[in-house]
Amino acid sequence: MLLPQEIIRTKRNGGSLSKEQIQSFVDGLVTKDFNDAQAGSMAMAIFQQGMETREIIDFTMAMKQSGDVLSWPELDGPVVDKHSTGGVGDKVSFMLAAIVAACGAYVPMIAGRGLGHTGGTADKLESIAGFNVQPSIAEFKGIVKDLGMAIISQTDNLAPADKRLYGIRDITATVESIPLITASILSKKLAAGLDSLVMDVKVGNGAMMSNIDDAKALAQSIVNVANGAGVPTQAIITDMNQVLGATAGNALEMAETVKYLNGSLREPRLHAVVVSLAKAMLVSAKVADNEEQALTKINHALSSGAAAEKFNKMIHALGGPSDFMEDPWRSMERANYVQDIIASDHGYINGMQTRDIGLAVVGLKGGRTANGQQIDHTVGFDRVLPTGTLVNRGDVLARVHAKDEDAALRASQQYLAALDIGEKQADQVPVIYQTITG
Repeated sequence: MLLPQEIIRTKRNGGSLSKEQIQSFVDGLVTKDFNDAQAGSMAMAIFQQGMETREIIDFTMAMKQSGDVLSWPELDGPVVDKHSTGGVGDKVSFMLAAIVAACGAYVPMIAGRGLGHTGGTADKLESIAGFNVQPSIAEFKGIVKDLGMAIISQTDNLAPADKRLYGIRDITATVESIPLITASILSKKLAAGLDSLVMDVKVGNGAMMSNIDDAKALAQSIVNVANGAGVPTQAIITDMNQVLGATAGNALEMAETVKYLNGSLREPRLHAVVVSLAKAMLVSAKVADNEEQALTKINHALSSGAAAEKFNKMIHALGGPSDFMEDPWRSMERANYVQDIIASDHGYINGMQTRDIGLAVVGLKGGRTANGQQIDHTVGFDRVLPTGTLVNRGDVLARVHAKDEDAALRASQQYLAALDIGEKQADQVPVIYQTITG
């Protein structure tokens, strides 16, 4: 093994790491031959000096190969997935996997937990009594084969090098590094044995990338590296300047997912993101020849109830109830205290500090401030009004779900402080910005 300090020195001084040096670093993450101080120093050197595309490809592939790598010879169709860079109220994965599976592709989705102000897909699923987010790989593969989809959390043996580095990045102020983000996302996704991948890169005040230039740079990096690693990938840049959908909070988002799939509530911005990503997945998986044909298939999957049925069967297959789509609250706990958040002024909701709303959910104990913390799945916000809405004094802007009255009051104040209400309606930003294909 090469000396850790010499590898760190090379990158610290702005040098390009060889494939051997990168492999030695990744091996050291798994064996602990790179101790925490050295791993943190390496992350900071990469953060400050960056990486060339070739380095990121080598880094991604080495982390992918650090643990289990799945393959799907038993499947008779394309294997496709989606990944989001995270936001507030982002429950897109649930609808998307169900729709795409109902259209004939296979979606083995390995999802993450919440990070900072953003919610985690695995945490949301754990709102459901009995749901097992960490089945064995054999169980996971069996459910994907039978149903066309399964959503689970990262296992200990899937890209373990990334799992260790991820935790170190979180406490060394190196989370935002584009090479590190790219390698982290793709090492896990490529280890899942995908035929194609679609990325949802969020941009805005509730996203990891707050401006469009950074979002484009991240999207381009992911597309270049994934395609360079042999997996056809495109990235769609979508808006995260407000809560996505009408809810933010684990159980509340699962309940909104049910309403979306059964057609009783499809918030327009959320629906636009789901449809845009679903079209891209179906075309990239060659289940549809073009976007028009893909849209026809998507609409049929929703209107026929096929997507809802897929989702319900997956919930049951992974330990949840058999009737989740009929009554989600039968298997999820409700918050002790629910309170309306009332508008004190007349005007338009012109802006929303989305990150602050995400942090308010964390403050309600709906997210973590340290690894391993238990979270309260019942808390959060629902009936969230989108930006552009005209409200009168006394109107309900949203509802807060909390453990008690004091917590609800604090969260309500945070929510109100996060809104910009003005006399004139501000221009609205697009929901879908652009697609990057190569």
